[in-house]
This record gives sequence, structure tokens and C-alpha cells, in this order.
Amino acid sequence: MPAPIRLRELIRTIRTARTQAEEREMIQKECAAIRSSFREEDNTYRCRNVAKLLYMHMLGYPAHFGQLECLKLIASQKFTDKRIGYLGAMLLLDERQDVHLLMTNCIKNDLNHSTQYVQGVALCTLGCMGSAEMCRDLAGEVEKLLKTSNSYLRKKAALCAVHVIRKVPELMEMFLPATKNLLNEKNHGVLHTSVVLLTEMCERSPDMLAHFRKLVPQLVRILKNLIMSGYSPEHDVSGISDPFLQVRILRLLRILGKGDDDSSEAMNDILAQVATNTETSKNVGNAILYETVLTIMDIKSESGLRVLAINILGRFLLNNDKNIRYVALTSLLKTVQTDHNAVQRHRSTIVDCLKDLDVSIKRRAMELSFALVNGNNVRGMMKELLHFLDMCDPEFKADCASGIFLAAEKYAPSKRWHIDTIMKVLTTAGSYVRDDSVPNLIQLITNSVEMHSYTVQRLYKAVLDDISQQPLVQVASWCMGEYGDLLVSGQCEEEEPIHVTEDEVLDVLEGILVSNLSSPITRGYALTAIMKLSTRFSSVNRIKRVVSIYGSSIDVELQQRAVEYNALFKKYDHMRSALLERMPIMEKTTTNGPTEILHTNGEAEPSVRDSKHPPSIPQPSSQANDLLDLLGGNDVVPVIQTELPTKPASSGGELLDLLGDLSLSGVPAPAAPISVSQPAFLLDGISSQPLFNDVAGAIPPMTAYNKNGLKIDFTFERSNSNPNVSVITIHASNLTEVDMADFVFQAAVPKTFQLQLLSPSGNVVPALNKGTVTQVIKVLNPQKQQLRMRIKLTYTHKGSSVQDLAEVNNFPTQSWQ
Repeated sequence: MPAPIRLRELIRTIRTARTQAEEREMIQKECAAIRSSFREEDNTYRCRNVAKLLYMHMLGYPAHFGQLECLKLIASQKFTDKRIGYLGAMLLLDERQDVHLLMTNCIKNDLNHSTQYVQGVALCTLGCMGSAEMCRDLAGEVEKLLKTSNSYLRKKAALCAVHVIRKVPELMEMFLPATKNLLNEKNHGVLHTSVVLLTEMCERSPDMLAHFRKLVPQLVRILKNLIMSGYSPEHDVSGISDPFLQVRILRLLRILGKGDDDSSEAMNDILAQVATNTETSKNVGNAILYETVLTIMDIKSESGLRVLAINILGRFLLNNDKNIRYVALTSLLKTVQTDHNAVQRHRSTIVDCLKDLDVSIKRRAMELSFALVNGNNVRGMMKELLHFLDMCDPEFKADCASGIFLAAEKYAPSKRWHIDTIMKVLTTAGSYVRDDSVPNLIQLITNSVEMHSYTVQRLYKAVLDDISQQPLVQVASWCMGEYGDLLVSGQCEEEEPIHVTEDEVLDVLEGILVSNLSSPITRGYALTAIMKLSTRFSSVNRIKRVVSIYGSSIDVELQQRAVEYNALFKKYDHMRSALLERMPIMEKTTTNGPTEILHTNGEAEPSVRDSKHPPSIPQPSSQANDLLDLLGGNDVVPVIQTELPTKPASSGGELLDLLGDLSLSGVPAPAAPISVSQPAFLLDGISSQPLFNDVAGAIPPMTAYNKNGLKIDFTFERSNSNPNVSVITIHASNLTEVDMADFVFQAAVPKTFQLQLLSPSGNVVPALNKGTVTQVIKVLNPQKQQLRMRIKLTYTHKGSSVQDLAEVNNFPTQSWQ
């Protein structure tokens, strides 16, 4: 056969291809020739053919048929063959293929070879693609080479040891004796690889971390020598001595000093020296300074040193390189909570980054700006952020609007400023705000009683100018419906009142109803607002006409509202004024655990407020009534709450009639008003005698539920004042190893009973049966029937939400007779 073409000629030929198809044809032709040569066991040109095959592999063409040829080259005695063979093995083989195990013996022989370059390529191959089995078999040879005096082999052996430790962590101790001496080496290559090896061992083993902390003074000495040494041509990069080694040492010092006072104290001086003496005109110096800043922030450094680190990041913000500015913003964002005041000094520079053309920098600057807002600077920062909201790209508006809402709610200096700020957001980027912004603003306005006139006047002006921002229009519609009488009366002390007639207000709301810009939700707000104005304005006939028109709307939601409002006008007109009266002040719902962390940006240290007793967990009536259909049919009564609505119950019976002929057998209307403080069936006839008769000895306890580690036990008592009332105490215990959080117990009984759930003792069931959550259930059983109950359990366990239903029928006879 003629001699195959050289690799250089193949590359030149492939580059002349004008199309992908032409290139593919050339590759296929050459691959066919290479296969023929492999079949004929041509040892002369095997090395050249494998080299060409590797080039084709780099271009993305299949080259797996050359794997065994690589092994043959590795077994050759010629160094040129071994070099290509090992290179091919690293590119074409990995530990998922059994073929690589055939290399183990060859690598072992080459690690003991007399030529250092053969040993070097064997170490490179093992460190690149050695499997766990190969690493176990060859770790002894690698450890021997770590102790050799040849610096060329020691640096390669150290990197190979890193790979061995990653694959087989239990072999770490084998390299411990050899590792201690590596830091005494003068060769920078060996020093660099030894620091990499030490870093890997410290990251993988707490024991190794504690062991190597005594090397901190030695590492500090090496770093100091690098800084103080003069010009060295072989290690100099842009005037800095071996920056790669400096960065590696700083990273290792960060790991060793984290959480350790003594180690941190030992490296404080050298970190300050690096931070002040490193040249910042070149990118090399900036890389070292950045690693120094990360180390200072991670260890227990002095406060002055931390301020110095943040000032370095502040200088980074003025750099022309966008990457350096981005790195500085990201680092400041991580440290702003711990060193807030130091970061505040660079506030103006951070705000200037909001004007940067790079979107990544703008996003980081926006996030950092919100982190810097506190009660002292809220006015100035909000002014800058509102300007940014007005000018920024659409992709930023949603996040920026949400951040402004949260910051304004937390740090608002006054109610008027709060309302003005949120209205500015709605007029600027109303279409981008989150869905919960509208109810939150409505709640804020409702609770700001003295600002009602001012708010409705501002919103009225805003919708006259622009009705395209749907959240703004929804809030304005709601306010005009609630406070339309204040708008018409012209009583506004905050600013000059405007003169508006009833017809003008109705014209605006009707315009919203018919506008093509209005969403179905916005039209619903507008129609409800018009309906409310029927009790505040005198133009009742006009309102009736508008409502009746939408009784035949193609929008089902709008049609339903209009039909129900028409029913109010016709059949229940005597109730209309009571139903449409002004909304009361809304209490904001907050979820507080036993420990509440109070935190403000830079104004005060976080304080922990401990609650001696767990908070009471009220059972919302909506959740309780979700159990109505648990027993099937309509024979279930809702749970009676310990905290009843503040509205008179007498109007509730009339409201039920609004639903016409709907069957309400499952929800009996109350016969008489029930006092909030005295539930009727439980507290009637109480005298000075004890409320409950403890008959636990007579009524045995029972286990109602035992599943997935959660156990619910019932104990029983009898009321002295009313023998028909049974008092059941649930005891929830947790047999698993993880706490069950957000625990909620609910129950439902047939309609012949009445049920009351009192507040539980907590909402976290401790793990390993270390405590219980208790809750009292009171059941009225006037007919002395067999008690049966459906229970619903909801809780969070190991990060997952769990919900389960169960039926309890085996109550002891004494508990209900």
C-alpha cells in the first residue's frame, strides 16, 4: 500500500473543502483508508493514522474504531507512539468503557519507567480519565512519585493525586505524609500543584482541614515572599510575580481561615499587605485583589480590613472593564447584609451603574440598590429607582416595580408618601406589576382613613389621563366606588380640591366598561364600583340602566355580577345600603412563628423576639367549610369557630336568600345572633361549678390516626354544665426524625351534631416524639347518637406538603352516651 498522507496534508486538504458535504466526503475517504491500514496491522504508520483520527474526532466525526489502536501505541516502546497513544486514550476513552481497564498494566509499567517524559504522560492520562478501579490500583505508584526529587514529576503527580482523591476519597490519607513536604519546594510549578492538592483535601475532609490549619504561617510566608520578591522573568506577568500561585494561596487561606479565629488572625496582616500593595492598572492585579476581597469577607477578619475590602470593590465599580464592574456588584450584593454601612458609602457609584448600557450590570445594580434602601435614605433612593423604572427596558420593570413596592411598604416615612410612590409605579409601569399589587394597594388605601379624599382625587385624575394601565384603573375604580361621595364633595385638605359631578364620575366608570383596553377583571371592578355608587350618589336610575345592560353580557363573570346586582335593586332593595356600605379597615394577615426576626437595612441589628408560648393558629372558616363534603351528601355541618365574624349574624340569614332556590341543607342558617365571646351551645347555663368533669379514667383514650410517623390520640372529658357536650383533646405526636411544620387539624361531623375547634397549642409537631401539639374539640350531641367524624390533616414534612383524610368511627361508647 502507498504511504498514507501526513496529518499536515490532511488538515490542508480538509480546509480546502467549500461545503460541508465535500468535507464529509474527504473525511469518509480518509477513514476508509485508516480502517484498511488498521486491519492490515500496519505498525509503521499506526501513529500517523491515530493522529489523523484524533483530528477528525476534534472536528466532530466518529473515531471510536481507533480505541484499540491507541492501546497498541501505548504498549509500544517508542516515546512518539506512547505520546499519541496516551493522547488518543484521553480523548477517545473514558471510565464508562471497559476498554480503558486494559490500560492499567501499561500505565503501571510506564509510571515506573526510567524516562521522566514517559512517566509524565502516564500521570497525565491517569489524572485525566482514570476510573475509581484504576485509581485504587495505581495510587501507590502516584504516592511514590510525589516523594521523588524530580520537580517535573512531582507537579504532575500532585495533580494526578487530586484526581485520585476525587474518585476515591478514602485514599486521601495515603498522600498525607508526602503532601507536608511539598510546600518546602522552591519550584513554583510544584508549589502551585501542592496548593491545589491541599485545597482539594481540605474541601473534602473536615479532619484534613483541621490538620492543615497549622500550615497557615508557612502559606503566609510563601505569599509574602511572592509579594516582596524582585523581578523574576520566568514568573512575571504584567509586573506581578506568579499571580496564578498567589490566587491559589489566597483561595486556600480562605478555606483554612473560615470559622477559625487563630488562623484568621495569622493571615490578617498579609491580606492587608496584598490589598494595599497590588497594582490595579492591569487585569492581573485586579484578579489578585478580587481573590483577596473574597478571602477577607469569608474569614473572621478585622472590621478595618473588611472596610478596606469593600473600598476595593468600590474602586472596581469605576473600572472601564464591564466584567470587573459586574464582579464588584455581585460581591457587594453578597456582603451588603453584614457590612451595610461600608457599602452605603458607595451608594452614589452603585446608583450610577443603573445607567450602564450592559443589562447584566443594570440588573445587579438594581438588586444592590434595593438592598441599600433604609429609613434614612428611602426618599432619595426611591427617586432614583422610580427614574430607573421609567427609563429601563421592559424586562426590568416587573422586578423593579416589585422591589419598590416592598421597600415602600417597609420604610415609608408617611402614608401620603407611600400612596404617592405606589401610584407613580402604577402610572409608569402598571402593566408589569405583580397580581397581588392591586389588593395590597387597596388595603393600604382602606387603612389610611385620613388619606381617602386625597387618594380618590389623585386616582381620578390619573385615569382621566390614561386608562391603559390596568392595575391603576382597577384601583381607581375601586376607590371611586368606595369614596365617590368624598370625590364629589370636594373635601380634600392635602391638595387643592377639584370640582367633580356625579355624572362625570359615572362617565369615567362607564368609559372603562366599554373601553377596548379594559380587561374582564377591570370591567368587573368598574361595574362593582358603579353599583356601590347607587348608595352614595342620587343618580340611582342611571346606575340601574347601566347594570341592567350588562345582564346580557357575553362575559359570564360580568353577566353574573349584573344579574345579582339587578336582584338587589328589585327583590332586596331594603338590604342594598347595608350590603354596599363602606369597607371596614382591613387587618393585614401575617404569619409569625414562635421566633420572629426583625431586620432593617443598616438601621439596627437583627433582633430576635422570642414568644414564650406558641401562637394560636386560628382555623379559617373557608378551610373549615372545605370539609363540608367529606362525609358525602348534605348531612354535614360546618365547624363553628372560636372567633366569629364581626358582622351581625342576623344579616347572614337574609343574605342566604339571595341565592334563590339553591339547596342549603348542608349549611343551616343561624336561628339567632351568636355572641363572639359566648358560643351559644357551649356556654349556656355555666355556673360557678367546674366547667369540665374529668372522666378520663372512665373513658379510655383512643388512637384516631397513625400513618407516616404521625400519630393522633384522642382523650375525653365531659362538661359539667351540659352533659350533652363531649370535650375531645387531640394529641399529635411525630415518630419521624424531622419536624412536621405547618400542622393543621380539621374535622367534620354529621348535621345531627355541632362541632367547635379551639386553637391548637402550636403548628410544629416535634420530631422523635419529643413533644406534642394539642387541640380541643367540643362536640354537642343532643340526641346521644353514635359519634362519627372525618378528619383532614395538613402538614409539611421534609420540604413536601402532605395532606390526608381519615374517618374515625370507633369512638368509645362512654364518649357519646
